[in-house]
Amino acid sequence: MDDRFGRRVYLLSPRQLSPETIAVTFAKTSRSPLSFAEIAAELTDAKSAEFHEKWVVGYGHASVAEHAVLHVAFENVSRLAVEAIESSRLASYTEKSTRYQKWDPESFHVPVEVIGAPVEARYRQICERLFDAYQRSLGPVQAVVQKSTPRRSEESDERWDGRIRSRYVDACRYLLPMAALANVGMTANARVLEHALGKMLAHPLAEVREIGDELRRVAQVELPTLLKYAEPAGYLPETEAALGALAPGTRFAAGQGPLRLVAFDPQAEVRVLAAALYPHGEASFGELEAHVSSLGRGARARLIAELLGRLGRFEVPLRALEHAVYTVEAVLDQGAYFELKRHRMMTLTPQRLTTRHGFAVPRLMEEAGLGQDYQAGMDAAADAFEELAAWNPDVAAYGVPNGFNRRVLMTLNLRQVYHLCELRAAANAHFAMRRLALGLAELIRQVHPSLAGFLRLPEGATSRSIEEEHFSKV
Repeated sequence: MDDRFGRRVYLLSPRQLSPETIAVTFAKTSRSPLSFAEIAAELTDAKSAEFHEKWVVGYGHASVAEHAVLHVAFENVSRLAVEAIESSRLASYTEKSTRYQKWDPESFHVPVEVIGAPVEARYRQICERLFDAYQRSLGPVQAVVQKSTPRRSEESDERWDGRIRSRYVDACRYLLPMAALANVGMTANARVLEHALGKMLAHPLAEVREIGDELRRVAQVELPTLLKYAEPAGYLPETEAALGALAPGTRFAAGQGPLRLVAFDPQAEVRVLAAALYPHGEASFGELEAHVSSLGRGARARLIAELLGRLGRFEVPLRALEHAVYTVEAVLDQGAYFELKRHRMMTLTPQRLTTRHGFAVPRLMEEAGLGQDYQAGMDAAADAFEELAAWNPDVAAYGVPNGFNRRVLMTLNLRQVYHLCELRAAANAHFAMRRLALGLAELIRQVHPSLAGFLRLPEGATSRSIEEEHFSKV
């Protein structure tokens, strides 16, 4: 065989080529007979910039920008800002964990909006009080966990603490406010970065706008052309303001439970099975729907078993499951929402973070004798929130601890249900997320018991059992 037609798989190294040059190299292959290496050898940064100026900026071929990738480190940004940074669906993130790390007493953000304002002293006071309560809770809660999880023979104090740390820190983190400083790493392509910058530069919080400015400055060093025109997105703030003015009066309904199935397709089982058969013949989708509908209960059960019965522990179901879609309204604590938002392929629509939906009480807090202190801290946070919200509701969110509940609308398909429920129901997951994941699985099993029957969940665990084991109040 001619060597020109032999298979080759190789990297275009960012150590040798700039991100913009790599993007042009891939883009040119659509019209050039040369190899990628030959195309790259002909390019310079100036030629790459010229290409992007013409085709990406001038003609809007934005998909080319997806080949230019950056890894961005954000340090000492508030967890409220992290929420904004991580709102881009197609980027990848890793953040400082509230489960495995402990926060220093003064590691909280003071927004420029409050500096010199009448509320500055109040803001600092509530952050300091919450951080003090957090610090004072670590030792007593740790002692409770140590008592129930004795040190193993020949296990050092450090290894013992490493084994149990997430259990006591998991409970104490409920006191940390959204002002707590964190680090987050972001990997994103230039197209995603431009979209993210548009949102960040138009954000209502000064901190997020400042981070957007810094991100644009450092990213333009590597992507001078692709991010040349990154500007604040006018559509977002104007539309949000208009919708906010039209929204009906605020109501805080209680007692509906943590999860409510808002919408689902009663014919989802038929559609999923028809979609699973679709690639394997020449029948139309309508014909396949009719075929599946005609099957008896036993035959349909066998078909579902063929679709889902071979799943290994870490294997992902076929995409046919994506044809079943569910909309669920959830009320969960902010700490749990911070983990839920990592499931970015679903559609998440959260309400503004407030203290008005009440707060969860981890059982460990009461077992450690901290129930009254915890209650007092959360009550103080609620009082401070109302005072700050009357002045600026966006800034007031900085002072809301993880333990307060938040309402969120989530739309996801059955394949995402499998991923979320199996991952977050695992024994090593945070108990608030285990409660949510098991509750979601129970909801889906009520309406589609056969399709959800193959969910790989821990034996004996239910949303109710997790709630009773880990919460005094939700």
